[in-house]
Amino acid sequence: MQKRTVSKKDIDNLFEVIIRANNLKDCKTLFEDLCTDKEIEQMAQRVKAAKLLMDGNTYNQVIALTDISSATLCRVSRCVQYGKGYKNFVK
Repeated sequence: MQKRTVSKKDIDNLFEVIIRANNLKDCKTLFEDLCTDKEIEQMAQRVKAAKLLMDGNTYNQVIALTDISSATLCRVSRCVQYGKGYKNFVK
């Protein structure tokens, strides 16, 4: 069986496709085509958790409000604290 890989160029192409979405409707259509409902829900959950953390909520409060796993919340927390993107886009 041949191993499949995704190159940096492939990933950059994905991001280029995403930024071509001109409005909310286009973005929704694109993500509905690319992702399962569950994947979209999980990304939305992470954005909600990031907002709650940035608003000063504790881990326990965020978990109660989002039902996010503690492992995923730790990842989101690291992005909020040290990431380059969340603070620029999540408000």
